[in-house]
Amino acid sequence: MTTISSATCAREGGWPLERVLFALAGTVVLLSALLAAVVSSWFLLLAAFVGVNQWLYVLAGACPASLVLGRVFGLRSDLYSTGQAGRR
Repeated sequence: MTTISSATCAREGGWPLERVLFALAGTVVLLSALLAAVVSSWFLLLAAFVGVNQWLYVLAGACPASLVLGRVFGLRSDLYSTGQAGRR
């Protein structure tokens, strides 16, 4: 299993793409749950959208958020850039 150490992140000058995507997805799901509880249950569709995008990333190695983060912020994947995905 591939592990990401803090030394690796420090050398590269930031978090890898997977870590940023995980943080972004968690934030949006929490926001969706809060808005669904306070405003309208329709905000649960936002959480479903996040789940679909996570499956896109798992199956295809890319999702809309990963493409934007890669192009705008120059983030790179630790898993898919080296061909190590799926290896243990």
